[in-house]
Amino acid sequence: MSEFLLLALGIGLLLLGGTALVRGASGIARAMNVPVMIIGLTVVAFGTSTPELVVNITGALRGETDLAFGNAVGSNLANFGLVLGIAAIAAPIYLQGSIVRREVPYLLLVTAILMVMAWDEPLSGTTPLLDRGDAIILFLMFTIFVYFMVRDVMREREDPVLIEAESISRIPFADTRVGFLINVLLVCGGIAMLMYGGEMTITQGAVIAELLMVPEVVVGIFVVAVGTSLPELATSAIAAYKDETDLALGNIVGSNIFNSLVVLPAAGIIRPLPIPKGGDFDLMVGFAFVLVVIPLFVFSNARLGRMAGGALVFTYFGYFALRMQGF
Repeated sequence: MSEFLLLALGIGLLLLGGTALVRGASGIARAMNVPVMIIGLTVVAFGTSTPELVVNITGALRGETDLAFGNAVGSNLANFGLVLGIAAIAAPIYLQGSIVRREVPYLLLVTAILMVMAWDEPLSGTTPLLDRGDAIILFLMFTIFVYFMVRDVMREREDPVLIEAESISRIPFADTRVGFLINVLLVCGGIAMLMYGGEMTITQGAVIAELLMVPEVVVGIFVVAVGTSLPELATSAIAAYKDETDLALGNIVGSNIFNSLVVLPAAGIIRPLPIPKGGDFDLMVGFAFVLVVIPLFVFSNARLGRMAGGALVFTYFGYFALRMQGF
């Protein structure tokens, strides 16, 4: 039982560290007169994925590659199955702007490329592996994403997701009255908690996998990833409740793109990641989640209703049961 408590403590440190990092970095950015909108779309948006990034880097350094793979891929599954589903149950999600409409197909392309990278055995007869070359390609794709995101910020300032991101970033974690030194201390303290929490999470995740006699990748997908996805869940649920639904979906899509193009390849750069048993199918399920969401917005008057949200949550838990059976 102590292993589960230590894992929960590790995930708690990751979440606290990520929050402190975002607050401190936002305050520093505000003190340097960075536009609020840019803070909302960079520091706040990508800051919610910091726990996943730290877990993956720690896992790669310790050689726990299955946990690292499961954390990144599982976070993507949790974002669409749990986070988006729960947000849609809280309030139907309407898509009004054009920025998120462009990001969803890009996420579909990214997920498809990841699937192809995992098909080494059927395509070339070699051991499935996310090697450093694959990781570099994914990083380059992230630079393309950042370029288009910055261009959209400059060209489409009236897009709903940008307006909502600006309102979110005005909450008091960017308060320059706190003082520059305090913000620096928040950043340093956040990094320290992230490092210690990442180490604890990886260590206890491996121990729990051995105790439960399940593959480490399963613990990564359904325990570690769900824990580290709590910031996305909170942000998207609050945004949906406030009818800022473009931001709710944009937060999820942006997080999944960051997980796929930064979190996963960061581990692959440190240590090539063997694709664990069932990992290719995990990627296929992630692709299916994104594929299903696209026509929902195209053919349902840009609306993801409560029934569709419930179906996403049900599918996620159904896949959890299937994976726990050793699939």
